Amino acid sequence: MRTVVGITGSSGAVFALDFLRKCPDKKYLIVSSWGKVLLRDELNMGEKELKPYVTRSFSDDDLTAPTASGSNAMDAFVIIPASTSTIGKIASGIGDTLITRTAQVCLKERFKLIICVRETPLSTVSLEQCARLSSYGAIIMPISPPMYYLPGTVDAYVGAFTDRVLAQLGVRTGKGWRSEDFG
Repeated sequence: MRTVVGITGSSGAVFALDFLRKCPDKKYLIVSSWGKVLLRDELNMGEKELKPYVTRSFSDDDLTAPTASGSNAMDAFVIIPASTSTIGKIASGIGDTLITRTAQVCLKERFKLIICVRETPLSTVSLEQCARLSSYGAIIMPISPPMYYLPGTVDAYVGAFTDRVLAQLGVRTGKGWRSEDFG
């Protein structure tokens, strides 16, 4: 599996880190300039500290990177966390950064695009943009961890959400709601 991961400047760097740790196979990373600020502010780490979890990183301003072309197939592009600014650009067809261009490639080539929105409350404009992207085939996943199995730690809370994202990729890791009744 070849998964591209984008990190933007919306709060929630811990979700990106957990996803990168758990996601199997090849992972390619793109971090926006505000994503770098987010990593530093929330996790006290830089992009270099994510290197052990990825196959390769690309600069967000490198529109010649392989992910900018539909000729280079990917299994999924996961933007975690996704800022509403990034969502607005993608919904409007703007591909001025590698993150937004890669999303445009996913939409046109019908590659899986998962957008993990971390913003609350959402404005009507952002809700409409998410609905538009959903109608184009993107999977919109607000970062809203499931609480039905009562996570006891912050790590369990974060992991419960990233397990849901991984399930969208066909990777079953965590326990589901009433999973013992569906054996």
